[in-house]
Amino acid sequence: MTTEETIAALDRGEVRVAEPDGDGWRVNGDVQAAILDYFRSRRMEPCEVGPFSYHDKIPLKSGYEELGVRVVPPAVARYGAYLSRGVVLMPSYVNIGAWVGANTMVDTWATVGSGAQIGADVHLAGGVGIGGVLEPPGAQPVIVEDGAFLGSRCIVVEGVRIGAGAVLAPNVTLTASVPIIDVTGDEPVEHRGFVPPRAVVVPGTRPKEFPAGIYDLSCALIIGHRSASTDLKTSLNDALREHGIGAG
Repeated sequence: MTTEETIAALDRGEVRVAEPDGDGWRVNGDVQAAILDYFRSRRMEPCEVGPFSYHDKIPLKSGYEELGVRVVPPAVARYGAYLSRGVVLMPSYVNIGAWVGANTMVDTWATVGSGAQIGADVHLAGGVGIGGVLEPPGAQPVIVEDGAFLGSRCIVVEGVRIGAGAVLAPNVTLTASVPIIDVTGDEPVEHRGFVPPRAVVVPGTRPKEFPAGIYDLSCALIIGHRSASTDLKTSLNDALREHGIGAG
């Protein structure tokens, strides 16, 4: 496909930056490369939307009524992002190459970066920041699998994968290098770049020694797992209360 054809197929959901492949995900580096080529080939042009005025290279997405997507002003999705039926965009932003699954809520001031893959029945609460990853082609984007719940002001970047049904408390920040430590057993178990399915995660710190002294560095703590009887649509407060922590 040409670059233009690839971006049109992205917009329709016919191709994806990354897609499930067994227990893992397969990255389509050629699609990422096409998005980068599209940026390079486009020229800046004005765009008027009601009272709003823009000046950008990428057109805005359209056709929400036919897609069955609710978009609350002034939410913005760029052309080349795919929104499944039942998605709700509160005043938020979805960038080119992103894929958002059915019945997912992108809440107020949440952002979904370039190429990010967001599953079905996900809730991205207010101010959540999902980073974009397009280069180098072949790099894994941020992936949030079905049924996950990310609390307010969570930040997930650098290709971190959030497993299905996981719950992140407010203000959890995850990068590829931030330790994600399971403290539910007799000994800690450390993950990096991956939150296991149905894990309940809260912000944490752990000490590290430097020449100038010992200082606490950020980490994330897995304090439990959602029980099988917990409905996927349970509130964040309910999920955290199961483990003796309120959402705050």
